[in-house]
Amino acid sequence: MSSRVTRPSRQRDYHRFSPDSPIVIDNGSSCFRIGWAGETEPRLSFRNVVQRPRHKASGETVTIVGDYDPSLMKYFDCTRSSFRSAFDNNVVYQFEVMEYVLDYGFERLGAGGSEVNHPILMTECVCNPVASRSKMAELLFETYGVPSVAFGIDAAFSYKYNQHLGICNDDGLAICTGLTTSHVIPFVHGEPVVEACCRTNVGGQNITEYLKQLLSLKYPLHTNSITLEKAEDLKKEHCYIAADYCSELKLFQRETKEAEEKTRCWQLPFVPPPQEEPPSEEELARKAALRERQAQRLREMAAAKRLSKIADLEADLNALENLMSQLDAAEEDEIPAILYQRGYASREEIESAASKAAQSLRKVKGEPVDAEEKAEVSLEEKYYLVNVPDNMLTPEQMKEKKKQIFLKTTYEGRMRAKQRKFEEELQRERQNQLEEERRLENPELYLEQLRTRYKELSEKVEQRKRPKTNGSHTNGNGSVGRGERLNAAQRERMRLLTTAALDRGKGEDTFGAREEDWQLYKLMSRDNDDDDDNERDEEEAELARVASKLQEIDPTFVATTDGGALQGAAAAPQPTTSRSRWRGAVPLPGGSLPAGHDRRGPGGAGRDGRRLAPPALGGGGGPRGLCRSILLTGGGCLVPGMGRRLEADVRKIRPFLSAINVVTAADPVLDAWRGAAACAASSGFPQQVFTREDYLEKGEDWLRRYRMSYIL
Repeated sequence: MSSRVTRPSRQRDYHRFSPDSPIVIDNGSSCFRIGWAGETEPRLSFRNVVQRPRHKASGETVTIVGDYDPSLMKYFDCTRSSFRSAFDNNVVYQFEVMEYVLDYGFERLGAGGSEVNHPILMTECVCNPVASRSKMAELLFETYGVPSVAFGIDAAFSYKYNQHLGICNDDGLAICTGLTTSHVIPFVHGEPVVEACCRTNVGGQNITEYLKQLLSLKYPLHTNSITLEKAEDLKKEHCYIAADYCSELKLFQRETKEAEEKTRCWQLPFVPPPQEEPPSEEELARKAALRERQAQRLREMAAAKRLSKIADLEADLNALENLMSQLDAAEEDEIPAILYQRGYASREEIESAASKAAQSLRKVKGEPVDAEEKAEVSLEEKYYLVNVPDNMLTPEQMKEKKKQIFLKTTYEGRMRAKQRKFEEELQRERQNQLEEERRLENPELYLEQLRTRYKELSEKVEQRKRPKTNGSHTNGNGSVGRGERLNAAQRERMRLLTTAALDRGKGEDTFGAREEDWQLYKLMSRDNDDDDDNERDEEEAELARVASKLQEIDPTFVATTDGGALQGAAAAPQPTTSRSRWRGAVPLPGGSLPAGHDRRGPGGAGRDGRRLAPPALGGGGGPRGLCRSILLTGGGCLVPGMGRRLEADVRKIRPFLSAINVVTAADPVLDAWRGAAACAASSGFPQQVFTREDYLEKGEDWLRRYRMSYIL
C-alpha cells in the first residue's frame, strides 16, 4: 500500500449514457473495476475490501471501502476492525460486504439513487458455484433494480482481448494467476473448454506471505518491521522467478560475481531522533530562577520540620526529667508502681532514654556533642536484664528479658553480617586492583584470559541447565523413572540408606521401626540442592561480572548463552533480498512444498490442464495437435521470469524440439476488464443477458445452464 492514497472522484457524466449502455464490472478478489462498455479504461479501480472503524470523538461506526487515506485514519479507532473481503479463494460468499462495495462503486460512477437502469456485465471465476452466481443476481435485481445481468469468465475475456490483438492463437491455454487462486483454461477455436479447466489455491498473496516468512526467519530482530505491506513492496520491486531453481541455488552457494550482482539490500525505515536546539539565555535565566524558588521552598520546609522536631524532643526531655524528679521524691516501695505505670523497667532505662533525648536535641540544634555522650551505650547497659537470673525477676521483667535477648541476638547477627560484607568489599577491591594491574601489564593476554574464563563459566552454567538424567531409559510406560531423574549425589545417598536399612535388619528391611532410624534418615538424606543452588548462583554472578568486563574492554562483544560471542555488527544485520528474491516466488510457477501448500502452482496445473484437454488441443499427451500457445494473465504473472520458467517446465513434457509459445498479456491486470467492455459493446451482447423477467420466471435453474459466448 502506498503511503499516499487518492480516493476516486465521483463521475459527472452518468446521465449522458443511455439506458441501453451496459456497465462493465471486473469483480476481482484484489481490485474492483467498473466502467462503461466500449471504453478502453475503467472509470474506477479500488481494492475490493471493506473496513468499519469507529470515530474516536463520536463513537459512530463508519464504512470505508477500498484504500484509505492515512492522514484521515488518525481520527478513527482501527484497533477493533480489520479489512474484510467478500471472497473466499476467488468465490464471493460474503454478500453483505459485496453490497458495501457495489454501493460505493455505483455511487462513485454517478448513480445517485438506488436504481441502476443499465445492463450489467460482471466477471467471475471459472466454474463459479451456482449458489454464488444466483446470490449475486438476486443482489443486483432486488437491491439495485438492474434490467439485465450477464456473467463471464475474467480469464476468457483477457484471452479473447489478446487474441484480438494478435498476441495468442485461437487454440491454446490461458493461465490466470490472481490474488489467492490460479486457473488454467484450455481454448479451442476461441471458446473456453470449461470441462478441462484446472484450479489451484496458489496466487500472489501466497508469494507475499512466503516472502515475509523467509525474511522474518532470517532477520528475527526485524520481525515487527517486515510487515505484509513491506513484503508486497519488496515482491513488486525485487522478486523474480529463476529459470532453474537448483542452478540458481548453486549460483548463490558458490558466491560468484553474478550472485553478488543479483543481491539487493534495503534499508529499514529509520526516523532520526530530533535534535534539540540549545536553550537561549532567557530560558536559562528562567530555569535558574525556578530552581532557586524550589530550593528556597525546600529550605523553608526543612526549617519548619527542624523546629517541630526540636519542640518534640524538648517535650520528651522535660517529661523524662519530671519523671526522674518524681522518682527522687517518691518512697522506695512506690517506685515499682510508678515505673510500671510509665512503661519503664528500671531507673537506669529512664536515665538512658533521657541521655539519648538530650544528645539528639543537641545534634538537631547543631551544638557540639561530647565524646563521652557520642559513644554508644555498651550492650551490657543496653540489655541489662540478659545476665540477671530468672528467679530475681518479676513476670513483667521476664517478658522484657526475652525481648532483650531477641534484640541482642539480632543486633549481634547484624553486626557480623556487616563485618562480613565489609571484608567481602575489601576482597573485591583488592581483586579489581590486581585485575587492573594485569590488564595494564599485558592487555591482549588479559582479554584472551577473560574470553577463556567466560567460555568456561558459560559452559558450566549451560551444563547445569540440562536435565539431570543418566540416559534415555524408560520405565516401561514411556516415561523416565525416578532413578533417571536423580543426580549422582542423590543416587549415592539412596544407596547408603538402602545399605543401612539392610544392615540394621540383617537381610530384612526393618528400617524405620525405631526412632533413631529416622534420625539417621534425616542425617543421610540431607540434600545438597541448597549447596548446588548457591554454587550455581555464584557461577552465574561470576559469569555476569566477566561479561561486563568484556563489554567494557571489547565494544564488539555480545554475550550469548552458548558460551560464544557475536560481533556487534552481525547481531542486527540489515535485511538483504538475495536468495529470498527468487525463493519467495517458488510457489508460483510450480513448486508448492516450500510454501507449505498441498497444491501445485499454476505451472503444474497447466500440465494437468493439457492432459485433460481434448485431443485437438494436444490433450492426453498425444503428439498431434500440440498446444503451441500459452497466455499468462492476471496480476500474479507480473513477477519477472514467470514465462521463461513456465516454458522450461512445459518443454520437459513436450516432444523434442516441438514448437511452443509462452506469451504474456498486453496488460495482465486490465485486459480482463477491456475484453469484457469490448464484449458488452458488441451487437450480440443483448442476446446473452439474463433479464429480470427471466429471473422472476426461470429462477436459479436457468443460471445453472447459463454460459456466455465470448464474441468481441
